[in-house]
Amino acid sequence: MASDRSNLQNFHRGIFLASASPRRQDLLRQIGVRFQLLNHQVDEQILSGELPRDFVTRMAREKAISGLQQVPQDYQPVVLGADTIVVIDSNILGKPRDRRDALSMLQRLSGREHFVLTAVTVTNASETQSVISETAVSVGPITKDQAQAYWETGEPADKAGAYAVQGLGSIFIKAIKGSYSGVVGLPIFETSRLLTHFGVKCWQPNDQGLEIHQ
Repeated sequence: MASDRSNLQNFHRGIFLASASPRRQDLLRQIGVRFQLLNHQVDEQILSGELPRDFVTRMAREKAISGLQQVPQDYQPVVLGADTIVVIDSNILGKPRDRRDALSMLQRLSGREHFVLTAVTVTNASETQSVISETAVSVGPITKDQAQAYWETGEPADKAGAYAVQGLGSIFIKAIKGSYSGVVGLPIFETSRLLTHFGVKCWQPNDQGLEIHQ
């Protein structure tokens, strides 16, 4: 931890990112937000009767707060947590458990519109603020052969709803009404304004991420 503290002492005006998502890291780099990586310990089970918007907002908030607890307060940390879910027929589609689950999800999305909700929470020692982005995504027909071939690429295995809009799964997407970056995992417009509220500037050269371990 001594080397971590030394590096942290030289880290200014950036944020701590409580997320392991490479997509979120790429989006922060895209807008020039400097960040350091944090682990988070959050139970991602849906509570009984919990609505999708409530669930995704709670997850983002809990991730951010979990991250904040790992950083010494004398660094005046600003921590960002985020969560993304796919919703169809008011049901949340998480990451597929296995091949069968992924193929079932893709068939359920086939030829229909669904919604992608991404919540972002930013917190520091005195304040916590959250925003949510909701985007309608229209999917074209997906044949069983296409779904099987897509599963074999390996891409759907760790993606909510079993597809990646920024990857090979983009061939299935007919239209997006809302935030493309929100579907990827971090709505840039909303996130940049939230960070500005906390005094974090965009368009800065980024340090290499430093992963902090408990």
